[in-house]
Amino acid sequence: MAVHPTAIIDKSVELDNDVEIESYVVIKGKVVIGKGTKISSHAVIEGPTEIGENNTIFQFASIGTPPQDLKYNGEDTKLIIGNNNVFREFVTINRGTMDGRGCTTIGNNNFFMAYCHVAHDCIVKDNVILANNATLAGHIFVDNNAIIGGLSAVHQFARIGKYAMIAGKTGVVKDIPPFMLASGSRAKLFGPNIVGLERNGFSKERIDTIKKLYHILFKRKYKFSDAVEKVKNEFSSSDDAKEIIEFITSGTKRGITLG
Repeated sequence: MAVHPTAIIDKSVELDNDVEIESYVVIKGKVVIGKGTKISSHAVIEGPTEIGENNTIFQFASIGTPPQDLKYNGEDTKLIIGNNNVFREFVTINRGTMDGRGCTTIGNNNFFMAYCHVAHDCIVKDNVILANNATLAGHIFVDNNAIIGGLSAVHQFARIGKYAMIAGKTGVVKDIPPFMLASGSRAKLFGPNIVGLERNGFSKERIDTIKKLYHILFKRKYKFSDAVEKVKNEFSSSDDAKEIIEFITSGTKRGITLG
């Protein structure tokens, strides 16, 4: 373990022997940090927070701080972070609230660029990228391999589907379905995230199917319930179709973004 002598660490903190902590770091409360994690100077970590293995926390990040919720009254909520995540300068991640899940959850292999914010009770799964200044309000769900562009803001309780791409400076007020590209001051869909799908190894056949699904479901050519039934009948063998249908027919609190 390499801990700089200027770091301030509570006795309640549990550190693996392979953790590196630089100068002027402050860690307080019930915090557990796994092996291979590196914390750069002036970062602040508060608990209850669990941080897994091989995470990199850059200078001036604030991790596990209390939620920015006027109803919060010091309850024992928490933050759980998985493995291999990068939190760049001035990133802020808040703990959960008792009115929500009681926990904010970050998965594995995520990249949070400078000044990003993840509010209370969010779930960010795996392989997600938040570009500079991207902001998640409370209770947001971000599924695997999604990308949220710089200076974008996502409304409370919205959901971002797998492999979705949100362009920079976008205001997301409704759910973004899986595989789709969204942009605009009030987000609209502009078709499938073709470049992202290609980079993630989707075949031409899969991408062509997702294009057809986009036109049926989100271009307003059909009544929504009719569009869903059409997809169920005509694409019953497509796992991607099942993924989209499951997303848009269950769990939405904000509604679905259309083209």
